[in-house]
Amino acid sequence: MRFTYVGAVAALAIGSLGLPVPAAARDGSDVSIDSGNAYPGSTVRVSTSACDPDADYGKGWSEMGGEFHLFQGDEEGVLAGEFQIPEGVSPGNDTITLKCPPLTKVTETYRVVGRPPRGSVDAGFGPPEDTGTGRALSGGLLLAAAAGAVVWLRRRPNDDRT
Repeated sequence: MRFTYVGAVAALAIGSLGLPVPAAARDGSDVSIDSGNAYPGSTVRVSTSACDPDADYGKGWSEMGGEFHLFQGDEEGVLAGEFQIPEGVSPGNDTITLKCPPLTKVTETYRVVGRPPRGSVDAGFGPPEDTGTGRALSGGLLLAAAAGAVVWLRRRPNDDRT
């Protein structure tokens, strides 16, 4: 039993060494892409600390969103910008290239997903747009259950009386 426990702990420790490292830590990137769940029509925010700390301007290029500008961000030495993913873009990888003085150029990639769901979801009980019928039926079932409980409690013999 003891050897099994030690073996399991050793296997977990060795296995954890093979876990994937986040992209930013793996390649030493100084680029942050705040895309959330990027989809056509959404805004993507990009920031970088790869530029010279005195730089107050840079340019960015997104394969899907086109050109955008980088300006001084909230933190010192960080340039930030944003762009919108155009409607009609298919899901896939988008590569962003950032350039700033004197001769800095960095590239990062992130994923654009499909359109997020809109409206209610059809759970198999009528069309999702028909909320009035569903609410009326649910209310009726709850009312019937309450009435049944009241009738059952009134007809139940009282065991305390002798």
